[in-house]
Order: sequence, then structure tokens, then C-alpha cells
Amino acid sequence: MKIHIERKPKKDKQPKKAKTMHVGTHKKSVLFLWVLLLSSLAFGIYKNFTAIDTHTVHEKTTIETELVDTSAIESFTRNFVYTFYAWENNKEALEQRPERIQHYLTPELQELNSETIRTNIPTSATVTGVQLWQIEALDETNYSVVYTVQQEIKEGKETKQISSTFRITVHQDKDKNLVITTNPTIWKKPTQSNFQPEQPTNDSTIKETTQKEIVTFLETFFQLYPTASKSELNYYVAKDVLPLIDTDLTFSNLLDPVIQKQDGHYIVHVAVKYLDPVTKSDIIAQYQFVLTKEDNWKIIQYGIL
Repeated sequence: MKIHIERKPKKDKQPKKAKTMHVGTHKKSVLFLWVLLLSSLAFGIYKNFTAIDTHTVHEKTTIETELVDTSAIESFTRNFVYTFYAWENNKEALEQRPERIQHYLTPELQELNSETIRTNIPTSATVTGVQLWQIEALDETNYSVVYTVQQEIKEGKETKQISSTFRITVHQDKDKNLVITTNPTIWKKPTQSNFQPEQPTNDSTIKETTQKEIVTFLETFFQLYPTASKSELNYYVAKDVLPLIDTDLTFSNLLDPVIQKQDGHYIVHVAVKYLDPVTKSDIIAQYQFVLTKEDNWKIIQYGIL
């Protein structure tokens, strides 16, 4: 007899689940990264609020002009001119001339000029005037001087007036001693400039009544001004704008006053004619004033704003 045993088929084994690694925030390395990130963010915010504005600084170089006292050079040059350009046509005086000019010239220049005025020269010369045109520093110890000398030249009974311009170089040592190092060289005399300043014109927007007030004020002031006391001057003029002159002049009239308005003030260009009782001549003074009116008209500035 056969026995049949029925077996149930085996179930397929289910696949094992893959293990998952969980990185928790409790790990030290992760905490460190979070701290670093938060610190960087906080530092950035702090720098944004506390940052100092930066800008490019443009340095300005201020060159101050050093004032050089040239009064010694001026006096030295004048004395030289009066000595060098004057002579008499007699032997004794001419023989003494080299000794006089040696106080101004280097030995080389003394030798160079030893025979410029001959002992038999037929003329005599007198210096009647000296005009210094320029004293220019060539370096720390040498100066260029341009001057004009006026001479009266006599020859026999004839007399002439002449004028000549020269340039020399003067050396000044550390002890302020002076000597001429280049011989007088013929130079160009400065001439009159053709510059013409712009002429002011009246402001047509100013009321006629205001113009008349200003003219009346000026006439009153200039009648008083030559002999005005300090208290009288202070009534018409702001402090220290004009000096006391205490001069006996007689006011004549204003010459073509020009009035302009600027920034609430009035600018006046005016010439004033006075009679000098001593010389009996007219004196014409020119002024530029800034006027304002509060309780009364007052000069608040000499010159233009």
C-alpha cells in the first residue's frame, strides 16, 4: 500500500532589507560644521553693520611761498649804482674810483672794469635816480637784479639827461654779506602794459529812488570823511573797513557812480573829487564799496564781494 505524502511548496524567502545608516545631529563633526556655518553668518552680519566706509583720499600738496627779505640786496644795489655810474673828469677823482667800486665787485670784475672810465675821459656823470624793477632769486644764494639808472652827463658846457637799464647778479652768503658776480649787462626796461580792466555798468533793475538814496548817502559821507572822528566814521562805516585820514580836503563832487545789486547788497564804484587847499589842485580818489541798509545806509566792505 502506497502512502502519498503531500508536501507544501516552500515559500520564497523575502529579501533582507538593506541596512540604513543614520547620521544624527549628535555627531561631533556635524556639530562643528553647524557651529562654523553659524559663526561665519554672524560674523558677516556684524561686519556689514560695523563696516567703515572707505574712500580714496586725494592728497593736496600746498606749496607755501616763502617770503625772502631782499631789502639788503636793494640797498646794496642802490649804493652800487650811485658809485659805479658817477665820475668826475679829473685825474685825482678817477684814480680813486677803483677803490670805491671794489666794495661791490668780485676781484675779477674789478679787473674787468679797471679801465672803463679812462683818466682822460671828457665827461662827468651824476646819478639823478635809480629804479629797481626786479629782484629774483636764482637759487638760495644768488639773485638777479634789474634796474634803471638816470644820469646827468656833462661835457664842456653841454648837459644831457640819459636813462639806461641793466641786469646784474648779486651773491649773498650765509653771513648775509653781498657781492656782485656778473657785470652790469644792458637789459630791457619794463614798459606800460596795454591791459584794460572791464568797466562796470549800472544795474537797470535797481529802483530810481534807491539809486538817489545811495548817491545822497555817498555825498554826505564824502563831505564828512576827510576830517571824520572815529564815532562819526562808525555811524557810516562798519568797523575797520576804512581808516581815519584826518586830512583837510574840500569835497567837490562824485564822478559817475555805478551801482549794482548783488546778494541783497549794493556794490558802488565811484570816483570822488576833492580840492587840496594847500596845493590848490584836485585830488580824485576811486572807491569800490559794498553798501547795505538797515536802520540807515552803511558801508560794510571796501572792495567787491
